[in-house]
Amino acid sequence: MVGVGSTIMDVDSNRTFIDDLFSNDEEKCFDAIIQLKSSLIGSNKAKNRVIEAGVVPRLMNLLTDPNVNNIDLRVAVAYTLGSIAKGSPNHMKVLLSCDIIGVLLTVVVSSREPRYVEACLCCLRTLFNHPEAPVELLYADHSIIPHLLVHIPLSTSNQISVASILMNSCKVHEHQTALASQGAVNALHLLLLSPLPDVQLPALQCLAFLVYGNSTVASLVVDSALEDGQTLVESVASLMDRNKKIEMQLAAARVVCYLNRCDVLEDDDANVVYRALPTLVRLVKPENPPQTRILAADTLAYLIETSPDLQKVAAISNHLILTIASFLIWDPNSDHCNNLIEMNGFMSRQRMEQMVQRRESQTNLGKDMKRAAFRVFSALAATDEDIRKKIIDTDDLMNQLNESLQENNDVKLQMAAVGCLHSLSRSVQLLRTTFQDHPVWKPLISILESPTSSVDCMVLASSTLCNLLLEFSPSEEPIVDNGAIELLCQLTHKYDPSLRLNGVWGLMNMAFQSDQRIKVQIITALGADQIFRLLSDSDINVVMKTLGLLRNLVTHKSQIDHVMSLYGKQIMQAVVLILESDNNAEVKEQALCILANIADGDMAKSFIMTNEDVLKKITNYMMHTNTKLQMAAVVCIYNLAFVEEPGAGERQARLKEVGVHKILGKLLTTPDPTLCEKAKAAHQQFA
Repeated sequence: MVGVGSTIMDVDSNRTFIDDLFSNDEEKCFDAIIQLKSSLIGSNKAKNRVIEAGVVPRLMNLLTDPNVNNIDLRVAVAYTLGSIAKGSPNHMKVLLSCDIIGVLLTVVVSSREPRYVEACLCCLRTLFNHPEAPVELLYADHSIIPHLLVHIPLSTSNQISVASILMNSCKVHEHQTALASQGAVNALHLLLLSPLPDVQLPALQCLAFLVYGNSTVASLVVDSALEDGQTLVESVASLMDRNKKIEMQLAAARVVCYLNRCDVLEDDDANVVYRALPTLVRLVKPENPPQTRILAADTLAYLIETSPDLQKVAAISNHLILTIASFLIWDPNSDHCNNLIEMNGFMSRQRMEQMVQRRESQTNLGKDMKRAAFRVFSALAATDEDIRKKIIDTDDLMNQLNESLQENNDVKLQMAAVGCLHSLSRSVQLLRTTFQDHPVWKPLISILESPTSSVDCMVLASSTLCNLLLEFSPSEEPIVDNGAIELLCQLTHKYDPSLRLNGVWGLMNMAFQSDQRIKVQIITALGADQIFRLLSDSDINVVMKTLGLLRNLVTHKSQIDHVMSLYGKQIMQAVVLILESDNNAEVKEQALCILANIADGDMAKSFIMTNEDVLKKITNYMMHTNTKLQMAAVVCIYNLAFVEEPGAGERQARLKEVGVHKILGKLLTTPDPTLCEKAKAAHQQFA
């Protein structure tokens, strides 16, 4: 007698079996489906043969054929399709290409048979795990989500399935809003009260996706409470107890973290500082699985990255820095997985493939461990100098960072390394010591020069480079010698405003207290036309940094005269452009400060004194309603009228002609003490 298993393994050659599947006799068809379903469990080979035999279209037809009356047959078909979906990604793709999700959703909305709906929901739960699942189908018809929620109370299976479907379908802001507006928050709250962890976990995970980055939905979650007064946040927090599964603790901590980042839970909220943060710190410990440690570390980094208070608490929590440092030296060989050689001295092809896949998986896992570590270090070191000093003591950290900066094939790891370096580069001490010993600027320049680098990575890399170009940084000279001026000038032409900003910022840092040669190189490489474009930029920060650059270019008497002798006309045009613009007072103050610097030169003074329009503008700003603008204008007059410099008498006479002396006299009685002092000093020059 031939067994059922043998029959199905030869499904492509057993015509009787195939004929029964396609039979109009529902009893025969049902028996064949039951045999088929049994054979598919755990066998990808059987699933391959079923697909190759063209059985999937027949199964789809049985779901939609109005002439099929046997509900048991329909239920069995739905479970069989779900079994195929649990195979390989290719099996899933075959099903998705048949519009199976659309068919199953139609059944869920239209069917009145609870068992049939439950089977379809189970299949949908598996299908929605695929990254290419057409989640938009869930939102195309406004009746679908309410129907899904209605089916939740009918069975435990439905509760698990619906929570999982919604979790995997919540991808963007619009999805979050749609789910919340149709009652998903209250439904998930009820699921969290289930005594079954298999129900609670997908509900928690769905809730995390629902509130991530969405303040409106987060507010709904915080306000959600049952009739007995228990709030949703309290329900979530209770699932972080140590007696819960670690997956549950992590999911609950993620929800609280996301609520905090949406500003609906304060940093000092007990659920944040005494529940979520300690839970995440505990879950990064080595006794937990690596995937759990990675997700916990990523969540912890996200929780603390904008809060100096939480950064300080985390840094002293349960040896966190040492624990995160262990991520960088993670050893995947604890299960001896690299010793897959057969006893007889050779390795089967299957074993070899398994070993290659295992090693690739471990390599990727090791990279993810490093990426997560860099993210936590970046967040911890964002604001506190003492924390930076503790982090930099991590063994081999700089070498690990340097290697990861060059990981062009792993953008996420490279990005995390740049982010960590950026936080550490905010330390004056580290710039003068550690960064001098490790030329991390080399891979940063490579990132900025590479045509394949992402904008986000370039923004972080250029921000870090700006810090390395500060005048007290020993790295400044070698960076400049390796083409930094041209590179930063190129960034000012980029479409992304953050790249333009960092390009100008780097040039501004480079120009600060630099020698005359560097200043001339900067202004020559940038060019007058580009300076005017930057001063007219739509991003006000770009405008401010460009003015800061010009201000740094015209400092120190000898350098002021030299730079103005070469580019005085263009610089004066740039200043006038700003003074005549509709920019705010802060921007115009910078332009007046540039004029004050120019007025401090010997020869450069003539660029102001011979320009009637500029003199008139300075005079007008002395009488402005904004005190800062008045002070900047008065400083400019002080430098022009300074009595100990050659030609002071002629300049003072000219300034008196335009009414400057009288205005200074009036300012001597101004209520602002700082402005009064500056006016008094300028007025005394005329005496």
